[in-house]
Amino acid sequence: MSGAAGQDGALRPLGRTGLSVPRIVYGVSCLGNLYEALPLETKRGIAAAWFQASDARPVAIDAAGKYGAGLALEVVGDSLRGLGVPPKDVLLSNKLGWLRVPLESEEPTFEPGVWADLRHDAVQRISHDGILECWEQGLQLLGAPYRPQLASVHDPDEYLAASTDDEDRRSRLDDVLGAYAALHELKERGEVAAVGVGAKDWRVIEELSQQIDFDWVMLANSLTIYRHPPELLDFVGGLAGRGVGVINSAVFNAGFLVGGRFLDYRVATPETDSQAFAWRQTFHKLCARHDVPPTVACVQFGLAAPGVAAVALNTSAPSRVLDNARSVEQQAPAAFWQDAKAAGLVDPACDFVG
Repeated sequence: MSGAAGQDGALRPLGRTGLSVPRIVYGVSCLGNLYEALPLETKRGIAAAWFQASDARPVAIDAAGKYGAGLALEVVGDSLRGLGVPPKDVLLSNKLGWLRVPLESEEPTFEPGVWADLRHDAVQRISHDGILECWEQGLQLLGAPYRPQLASVHDPDEYLAASTDDEDRRSRLDDVLGAYAALHELKERGEVAAVGVGAKDWRVIEELSQQIDFDWVMLANSLTIYRHPPELLDFVGGLAGRGVGVINSAVFNAGFLVGGRFLDYRVATPETDSQAFAWRQTFHKLCARHDVPPTVACVQFGLAAPGVAAVALNTSAPSRVLDNARSVEQQAPAAFWQDAKAAGLVDPACDFVG
């Protein structure tokens, strides 16, 4: 296929799930009008580029009912049908916990200022019955013949962090455990292949993993070239040792590491984030000296960490899809990693790079 990235080692096992995933998983929050309402033609171009960027199948797509109050799921389904993609050629993940509801105010209430030009609102439904309701709605929004093979509770860390006191947190934890009981029921009935979790706070994943049998986990904003505490690396290695698949998401720290305005999903400023800006300046100078694109350095670090099966990347431009796919294939030289460690950008103990 013209322009396709290389295929060497293109698929990796996702832990004990029996599923294989490409090294890149495509996030779709942009299809739900994250920060801006992309033209439908652009969204369809992004979807087409997923299949043009690589010959490896299946193509992996990570969606969520929260993305645009279900809009992203609709666009994914419509785009796949328009492209005539066979269901076997796509691996779909749906992160559950948000239910589409009618929009009764001028702007959506579920994340003010984040989503653009939406025609629906969303409410959180984390409980046994709530997750099943989200699952069924997700199937309707996605549409036949496509069904998610992976299912998870979306951001249980944020749900728990919203508790008002210890008693409320215990109640919310019961809600999360009930939601996972429902997901495992779906798995037992053969409706989903694997049950996982996606969260920004890896400590909550660690806490939940002591009570829930996860097949896979998705880390967000946690294991990056900018932030990689040794205790997290130990935890991820332990997950892999137990056969739990790991997908590493937001390896650019929401775009900041490669020049974006957002750091960990908020606007960064030199006044409040001086250390991060200084780190980025040193990082970009090092990348320029070694002729290594910052994107490649971020992706290669996030993918090289022991136990990681794939990185999840998101873009709002069709032309960037191929660049992202190539960043999975390209390698930074050992000298780059050695200099990154010497400059204090990377922990010298990270012997999986350099």
